[in-house]
Amino acid sequence: MRFASLASGSKGNCLVAEAGATRVMLDCGLAPPETARRLARLGLAPHDIHAILVTHEHGDHADGAFAFAAAHGQTVCLTQGTLQALRKQKKTKGGVQVRIVEKQSPLSVQDLQVHPFGVPHDAADPVQYVLSDGARRLGVLTDIGAPTAQVEAALSGCDALVLECNHELEMLWSGGYPTWLKERIAGPLGHLCNGDAGRLLGAIDRSRLQHVIAAHLSQQNNRPELARAALARALGCGEEWVAVASQDEGLGWRGLG
Repeated sequence: MRFASLASGSKGNCLVAEAGATRVMLDCGLAPPETARRLARLGLAPHDIHAILVTHEHGDHADGAFAFAAAHGQTVCLTQGTLQALRKQKKTKGGVQVRIVEKQSPLSVQDLQVHPFGVPHDAADPVQYVLSDGARRLGVLTDIGAPTAQVEAALSGCDALVLECNHELEMLWSGGYPTWLKERIAGPLGHLCNGDAGRLLGAIDRSRLQHVIAAHLSQQNNRPELARAALARALGCGEEWVAVASQDEGLGWRGLG
């Protein structure tokens, strides 16, 4: 099993996971041509993707999902609430096969097992995912306001973790965003700060971790070295062991042995 990030940040998010001959994209917040270009950087073509898993309806995660699926024949997997929200935004397309995701109800996409779990975020019906080939587990957690016991349970025992480190709290509050936006980002339905990401990491079973990736960093309110430091403290490791998925470059392939 292996995974890579095409992009991670407020301008678009997309991750690819592969098990055997099966490949899925988790979120698709880029325009289809850019998604295809970034897939090519990883040695993939659009038709190599079997399904698109959508976490929620916000544009940086879902804007390209139906357009890409319509162009290349993928199934879009998402919750009923997310589907309804995208329909209201006129972001869906006819002819695309849809598979409804239920929280806490595992589903299979060929060789990949998909375990969705609910998260607190200001969206209609958001989920995040743990992906598995039956032996290894990849946990992905972005766009969450605050950790919960359910989230901790879902991510415990993962072999790799892609974890939101959206902002450094001091940078957010001293920055130029309007007050209402700062309160939304830092609130219980907003985004995870570096400190809370580290505390979440410290609370889960980390015994199998091979990779930890800091993701969804704010370009205005965070810096990669701050995110790395927060996660490294929780892990008790050197900061160089923690990788960062960026907006422009994403993250190259990481394998799970």
